[in-house]
Amino acid sequence: MWFFARDPVRDFPFELSPEAPEGSPPGPWVLHRGRKKATGSLVSIFVYDVKPGAEEQTQVAKAAFKRLKTLRHPNILAYIDGLETEKCLHVVTEAVTPLGMYLKARVDAGGLKEQELSWGLHQIVKALSFLVNDCNLIHNNVCMAAVFVDRAGEWKLGGLDYMYSAQGNGGGPPRKGIPELEQYDPPELTDNSGRAVREKWSADMWRLGCLIWEVFNGPLPRATALRNPGKIPKSLVPHYCELVGANPKVRPNPARFLQNCQAPGGFMNNRFVETNLFLEEIQIKEPTEKQKFFQELSKSLDSFPEDFCRHKVLPQLLTAFEFGNAGAVVLTPLFKVGKFLSAEEYQQKIIPVVVKMFSSTDRAMRIRLLQQMEQFIQYLDEPTVNTQIFPHVVHGFLDTNPAIREQTVKSMLLLAPKLNEANLNMELMKHFARLQAKDEQGPIRCNTTVCLGKIGSYLSASTRHRVLTSAFSRATKDPFAPSRVAGVLGFAATHNFYSMNDCAHKILPVLCGLTVDPEKSVRDQAFKAIRSFLSKLESVSEDPTQLAEVEKDVHAASSPGMGGAAASWAGWAVTGVSSLTSKFIRAHPMATQAETNVPQRPMPEGHPAPAPTPLSATSTTSDRWETQEDKDTTEDSSTADRWDDEDWGSLEEAESVLAQQDDWSTRGQASIAGQVSPPEHKSPESDWSNWEAEGSWEQGWQEPSSPEPPPEGTRLASEYNWGGPESNDKGDPFAALSVRSSTQDRSRPSWHGKSVRTGGGRWRPNAQRRRQPRAP
Repeated sequence: MWFFARDPVRDFPFELSPEAPEGSPPGPWVLHRGRKKATGSLVSIFVYDVKPGAEEQTQVAKAAFKRLKTLRHPNILAYIDGLETEKCLHVVTEAVTPLGMYLKARVDAGGLKEQELSWGLHQIVKALSFLVNDCNLIHNNVCMAAVFVDRAGEWKLGGLDYMYSAQGNGGGPPRKGIPELEQYDPPELTDNSGRAVREKWSADMWRLGCLIWEVFNGPLPRATALRNPGKIPKSLVPHYCELVGANPKVRPNPARFLQNCQAPGGFMNNRFVETNLFLEEIQIKEPTEKQKFFQELSKSLDSFPEDFCRHKVLPQLLTAFEFGNAGAVVLTPLFKVGKFLSAEEYQQKIIPVVVKMFSSTDRAMRIRLLQQMEQFIQYLDEPTVNTQIFPHVVHGFLDTNPAIREQTVKSMLLLAPKLNEANLNMELMKHFARLQAKDEQGPIRCNTTVCLGKIGSYLSASTRHRVLTSAFSRATKDPFAPSRVAGVLGFAATHNFYSMNDCAHKILPVLCGLTVDPEKSVRDQAFKAIRSFLSKLESVSEDPTQLAEVEKDVHAASSPGMGGAAASWAGWAVTGVSSLTSKFIRAHPMATQAETNVPQRPMPEGHPAPAPTPLSATSTTSDRWETQEDKDTTEDSSTADRWDDEDWGSLEEAESVLAQQDDWSTRGQASIAGQVSPPEHKSPESDWSNWEAEGSWEQGWQEPSSPEPPPEGTRLASEYNWGGPESNDKGDPFAALSVRSSTQDRSRPSWHGKSVRTGGGRWRPNAQRRRQPRAP
């Protein structure tokens, strides 16, 4: 029976990379790249081949093997596994690169920043302090070849071949016999008289001075070059001179050297070192300290090395969220670090955390996720969005916090391309219908209209036909002026989804009603949209063969490619309204009780009329000004614009830009962002609970009744001097008209008068309305 000896190298769980050795530092070891056979994770493997007649070197290598295996410290090269045979020694450590090679590679890429060098030297000095003060060991080999750098940019002290005990146990220091290493020995070692008095750390601190010189100036040619600091920073020069002083007695202890360098104005007193020191002790920090640290971390990440952010900051952020209850405060730095990851790494490390965060009930976390969705949406696949993200996000539509509702609406622009048929065309449309009809915040109703116009191309053809016309028509009747502008721009942005019959019978009548809107910005957009639709109708009238080409998208399936025009029609005009919403909430926490610039509903007979609200004493603007003759007529039908009393800053600038813009789409954007008008308090009579049960966006267009006579005192259009000169104090004739004036009640059944429920499940205006006598 035959027995075969097992090869220990073949059975070793690690294997060498087929690439050439990564480096051969002075000494017996050769450094190779390697990987773990089971997982493929990268490691470094130090290999020593036993040679005949080199017993002394073999003993040095075995001693280094033993030291590295027993010493554990964050700043000392981490031992993973090892193999010792008669022919070789294998020492497996964390994946590292020799410092010399690392510095050379970084010089080619622009060089290391001073803060990175300060933290690297801090780690080496801390390792020496551990060896000397805690272990009573002398490293005896501090030089460039004994320092390694891991993937996070952390410096590790290795090269333990010639270490010995400071207490004299086991004899004196071993003989090196390598000239490249002996040039770092201090001058007192050549004094055979024994009169030199020194501390146990004196020799290692001299070698540390040599290392500092080489880091900033390159390889050390000879010991006399240490007299010239060269490129060593000025803040480090005084402490460097202490290290390379001729008197070994005055060389500082490693612990005291760190204290001196970390003093105010010192070389190691910077934000990068402070951040690393905090991360090393984060597990014992108080929760308030962690919160403050993560809040300030985002500001510093831009100046930190990419490898440091990926491999040191990111694991700490994930741990803080997973086990430290850090909450929403980790989101901003987490997504900032995520920019440095590849798509595969992002899927593995960030996405699972994001999915878990969406299920949180913490409002601060939810709103931050919505605000920063643009940074991670590209890494979410459709099944994850529809099954794990969207079901949690839709709760934001029902949140009592207006800021969360608004951010939820905005997030739909990013989620819509990834939603399935049921979520997009059914669930989302129901929430949008409810928001547009019932939300008491005007900016949120405006945002809903804007978002619907932008995602129109993703909707199915049947949903577009059922929803878009009704939704934008409703927006044009909103008491909030930017919502009316958004409705007009929504029609124009989605013009290719309407048939010619819809343009003529449903859309143009709505737009024509806005040509007498009290807000000049609404009128301007209405005229431009009317001209656009009329031009389209006229072209088809001149050449009926164009009808098929013009209506090719009406029944087309949803297509992301058709969203290009809609994506830019308002330039996310909701952005300007977003800041408006937060200010509105702060200034008017009870939005339902806020005063409006829209008159109240006409009261039925037998009810006392509401008292008029006095006008605010604010200066009039160029697009909303009144004549003295119109004030008596409109005093009862329009209230003071209290928002003019607020300091809106950029909003006022947006209004000035609005008057100068020519392009209708960009002008509409500024209008939405710049117009400020508080929402009307709508009674439950005008609300729709959902678009399926009560009509909502399916309300359709109704033929307007004959207009009522204007209120007494209203001047006819023919009475104005349209051609002759007028003084500048004469107002805009349209400014006297209100969006809630009785002349528009008949044509806007959804928003006026006392409504009654009809058998068809839709709201109809009360037909018995008091008529006012025509003015003589």
